[in-house]
Amino acid sequence: MKHKRIVCLTVLAVLFCLLFTVTASASGSGDVAAAVESTWTTASAQIKTVVDKVVFPVIDMVLAIAFFVKLGTAYFDCAPVRAFQ
Repeated sequence: MKHKRIVCLTVLAVLFCLLFTVTASASGSGDVAAAVESTWTTASAQIKTVVDKVVFPVIDMVLAIAFFVKLGTAYFDCAPVRAFQ
């Protein structure tokens, strides 16, 4: 049963790889290097946009949350404990 599950997951992973793979073909002249370079130029602009608009704000938010959590725990660690009066 475990062997069958591993085989099914492997076949599923291969099918997803084939489904989402994009073929880069050289246009007419057979210049593969130019085709790869133009694809990378287009992709690099998109990658920069995603990093600037998504990744950096997420990192900033995580660091801000970590800072305030650390600030709160430091306050509660140093706050004097008062007995019932």
